[in-house]
Amino acid sequence: MYRLSNTVIGFLNLFTLLASIPIIGGALWMARDRTTCEHFLQTPLLIIGFVILIISLAGFIGACFNVAWALWFYLAIMLFIIAALMGLTVFGFVVASRGGGSQLPGRVYREYHLENYTAWLRNRIREPRTWETIRRCILSSKICEKVANWTPNDYLQRDMTPIQSGCCKPPTSCNYAATMVAQDPDCYRWNNAPNLLCYDCDSCKAGVLETVRRDWQKLSVLNIIMLVILIAIYSIGCCAFQNAQRAMSGYPYAPSHMYKIRPRWDFHWCRWLHDRRDRLY
Repeated sequence: MYRLSNTVIGFLNLFTLLASIPIIGGALWMARDRTTCEHFLQTPLLIIGFVILIISLAGFIGACFNVAWALWFYLAIMLFIIAALMGLTVFGFVVASRGGGSQLPGRVYREYHLENYTAWLRNRIREPRTWETIRRCILSSKICEKVANWTPNDYLQRDMTPIQSGCCKPPTSCNYAATMVAQDPDCYRWNNAPNLLCYDCDSCKAGVLETVRRDWQKLSVLNIIMLVILIAIYSIGCCAFQNAQRAMSGYPYAPSHMYKIRPRWDFHWCRWLHDRRDRLY
């Protein structure tokens, strides 16, 4: 039974070791395509793949060959990952707590406003370099081509994604016939050119943030599940680490500590009487 935890950790790390190979391969495959959206994910995937590879290798060697220092390294990294994942989960819930769209009368889709989101998200997406990367990504996805040929009835009856609602059309409140009336600033940013549209509008940034917010909420739920699994694996890893230490010490079932137990009060008297009897007889 004392080998059960080592076996479980060994098989789990063998599985993750094999799983890291396609992750690294997928990241390297992305390098052949220089489009912004795919190339943007290459570096994070490479880092994740190599981290999983190193951790899994340390756990596999430590559990299968009773290498205590490898298991110590494995448990230290696992503890760091659990703490980081807890922080990321709490941060995700806080950042994604605000947002959502406004329902329009007579429309199925919603419209999104930048001021409804947290200041941290607004500051990140307003950075010129960040927004230029996202803008190119939206353009390369050709998401607005799907609504380019909509009729007025389609706008009344069909739904839109947050990015389509914010980037592919001007705000519904815009009235281009009334030139002397103050309107939403996004109304003046709109351009009919396919490569411009409303990509520089605040509503487009809000649509991107709404997509990020929804994905972050789903990711936070997944993080909680992963935390439970990682804590269970960490607990089994601690047992495997103790087993490795016992195997190296030569006591696979724990060393004997009977010498620490104090003798009974009459031990010395019985020992003295026994010695005296041996001398007499």
